[in-house]
Amino acid sequence: FRIKSFFAYLYIRGGELMKKSVEILLQEAISLKASDIFFFPKNDRYQIKVNVLGTNRIIKECSKEFGGQLINYLKFQSNMAVSEKRRPQLGSWIYSDEKNEVFCRLSSVGDFLGNESLVVRLIFPSTFFEENYFFEEQIYTLQKACIKNGLIVFSGPMGSGKTTTMYNLARKLANEKHVMSIEDPIEIYEPNFLQLQVNNKAQMSYSELLKVALRHHPDVFLIGEIRDNMTAKVAINAALSGHLILTTVHARNVYGVYQRLKNLGISDEELQQTMQVISYQRLIPTIDGRAKVLFDQIEGKDLDKDIIQGNIQSRMTKDWREKLEYCYLNNWINKESFETFIEG
Repeated sequence: FRIKSFFAYLYIRGGELMKKSVEILLQEAISLKASDIFFFPKNDRYQIKVNVLGTNRIIKECSKEFGGQLINYLKFQSNMAVSEKRRPQLGSWIYSDEKNEVFCRLSSVGDFLGNESLVVRLIFPSTFFEENYFFEEQIYTLQKACIKNGLIVFSGPMGSGKTTTMYNLARKLANEKHVMSIEDPIEIYEPNFLQLQVNNKAQMSYSELLKVALRHHPDVFLIGEIRDNMTAKVAINAALSGHLILTTVHARNVYGVYQRLKNLGISDEELQQTMQVISYQRLIPTIDGRAKVLFDQIEGKDLDKDIIQGNIQSRMTKDWREKLEYCYLNNWINKESFETFIEG
């Protein structure tokens, strides 16, 4: 069958074959290691796109009716209201087959014409990305920092693997320590953590949940994002009182992380006392068709030398440029990737 006629055949056969068509889409996205699947209405059709290493590509087009059926099936599986087409909704679903188990986080919304769109974020288990780092010593730096109390802050664009890195580090601690996560929303289900989800309508913000969570005396906090002054202050106070904090901050490089925390009201003295590592990461395509993470890192002991004294020569550290050049000279990445990521 051609793809178009095959999907028509599946649609005619009804629910069981609708399930099969969704499986085909998911398996294709998984094979590409896509971070997202997008269902976008366009005129009288739906375009289905995937995001692979930050680039969107169309993998299917179908009728608006069939696209709506696909969306309804995914919403039903994710405990979302199928009849609600306009209001924003969030849902989650664990897709599994003989080879894969992938956590799917869904978000739907309708436009002013009532046309619904859906985004499915694919979050793979840590085993899916084994040996997914260019330099093992960068992971050892993070693992060593996790032995101590204090703050480890991650940054990088969407889809760069920040949450996966944090979860991998926290999982190694969970056997001996009490780990709590606070996220908006929960991105990865982890039964060994106590996971709390932000709900602003119920007055359960990051900062409020952090205050409540401290009463449970966790050893490790995984905070999805520091996005305001209140959350930053509570996180710093938790780090000062003997907790390990793993969190993310929106910034374009390691220097930007520091400046962002300063803008949120954190002093140089507080950062010097609590910061273990600032880690910026990118997921870079390799010549063999995979992708690996490269980190740009500043350890807490180097904050004064690299940042506070103002010794900033470029957007990225010297170590980032040297490691990226090493990847290129060893034919791990091509020239295009080298030139694309040299400035982060």
